[in-house]
Amino acid sequence: MTVAGGADRLLASRPVRIGLAIGIGLAARAITSRATVRPADGLVDWERAQRIAHGRLVRAPGHLTDQQLRTTRSAYARHMARVVPLLESRLGAALPGVVERHAVASRTEWAAANLGTFQVLVAHLEPSLMPRGPKGSPRTGLAAATNRLLTTSQVGFLLGYLGTRVLGQYDVALLSAEQAPGRLLYVEENIRSAARAVGVPLDTFRLWVCLHETTHAFELEAHPWLRPYLRERLERQVALIAEETRHLQRHGLRHVARRWRAAAAEGSWRGFITPEQRALFRETQAVMSLMEGFSDWVMDEVGVELIPDVASLRRRFETRRGQRRRGIDRILARLTGMDLKLEQYRRGERFVAGVHAAGGSAAIARLWDGPETLPNERELDDPATWVARVMPAADAPAVDALAVDALAADVPAGRM
Repeated sequence: MTVAGGADRLLASRPVRIGLAIGIGLAARAITSRATVRPADGLVDWERAQRIAHGRLVRAPGHLTDQQLRTTRSAYARHMARVVPLLESRLGAALPGVVERHAVASRTEWAAANLGTFQVLVAHLEPSLMPRGPKGSPRTGLAAATNRLLTTSQVGFLLGYLGTRVLGQYDVALLSAEQAPGRLLYVEENIRSAARAVGVPLDTFRLWVCLHETTHAFELEAHPWLRPYLRERLERQVALIAEETRHLQRHGLRHVARRWRAAAAEGSWRGFITPEQRALFRETQAVMSLMEGFSDWVMDEVGVELIPDVASLRRRFETRRGQRRRGIDRILARLTGMDLKLEQYRRGERFVAGVHAAGGSAAIARLWDGPETLPNERELDDPATWVARVMPAADAPAVDALAVDALAADVPAGRM
């Protein structure tokens, strides 16, 4: 499942996170090939990328016609009408319009929606990734055409791959000019496929997915500070990628050698990125871990009121997901950052469960107060420390650290 930034995406959505990953890939492609780009064409042929993704997705098993998709709308409307009031009551915040702002999408419609996200992201990167000639005009040539073909194929392939796996997303446009409310997308073809694989009744599985994605809507819509916070960090990441590109274009292999020496000295791949990039990465990972972990925690806490055997459903889903992480799927999960997302689920849910164990509902209510209450790197692994920092001493309950540690250790892997 995803929180997108147009989808969804790195950052708020999976597509935003995945969009950032694609942007980084495009930057790397332009850097390593030193390719040139015709300004009229740009780095990506977007129509061709959509055709590549569309061709893959319509051939995927379980393709549904428009008429078949339309017949499912009433089921999602019914589930949303149950989920939203329950979340509003349990979490203490209204979600106006979320029920109306949902849609059942085909895989190809999901890909088309997220193509727009990637276009916005690449538009921010493109000026820096287009090498200039002696007089400042963009260069042209065979290298430009080759680079355009490769990056177009990369975007099309990734959209096609991800489009067969995403169950749903809360789609928000982080980098676009307008700040329109997000909308929920449910990818019915993938939901049907997953329900069959897990062995769960389709209508029950739909309800489970609705709860997860509506919780993401709660996170973003009920807390006005969160979207600007994510937007600022995404914009800074894009700016730093562009700056790295300019350094490499100006200094070539000397710049690569400096980064290599830094990585060797640190003994980690993180030496390849600047301290500012590392700080942004940590901040972004902290908030994404919280978002994903909170959604999974809600699914257990609230889900039992909707689905009595929600724990069994979760176990089946986790087993199925583990079985898919083999061969090419494992490689692609690493390339797209989906493996990192799984760790976000695990770490985030351990933290949220630990917060609840240490501070109860009062502590859970403080999770989304603002940027100042976001957990830092240490607190993500020590929720009792977060509770002690955020909650006034008079309001904080007694904390059994051993019980918190034991509870966090028992939290299973993430879900969607």
